[in-house]
Amino acid sequence: MQDNKLFFLDTNILIYYYDKNENIKKIKAESLINQCWNRKIKLVISNQVLSEFVSVALHKLKLSVDEVYFVVKDIISFTGFIKIFYYDKSILSALEISKDFNLSFWDALIAATMKENNILNIYTENVKDFKIPWINTVNPVNS
Repeated sequence: MQDNKLFFLDTNILIYYYDKNENIKKIKAESLINQCWNRKIKLVISNQVLSEFVSVALHKLKLSVDEVYFVVKDIISFTGFIKIFYYDKSILSALEISKDFNLSFWDALIAATMKENNILNIYTENVKDFKIPWINTVNPVNS
């Protein structure tokens, strides 16, 4: 069953929410994600996005392991974030999508995971990375 109102949250938007160096993009990411924290909307997030967030938060944003742990724990436990997962067959689908649409494997894995879960919309800064017929992209941090 697909829900045309649900949006997948790409890693870059989650990163801007916690990035102290990107003022304008941070404000826009906060505006969106706070709607989820305030239970006005639900956002879809995957295990891949959480893993990518951990890597960037630790290495680029220089957050501590404890800070990242509590952010991820809060997201995992909060029902406003709908958690979806990729599986072994998702990897094969991602390889096909990567080949068919000339995408990086990691973006194709997000697309495959979205398709398997009937999610049609994504909030991402990287609109060009999701030029796929079944995905509607929205850039919430566009100036």
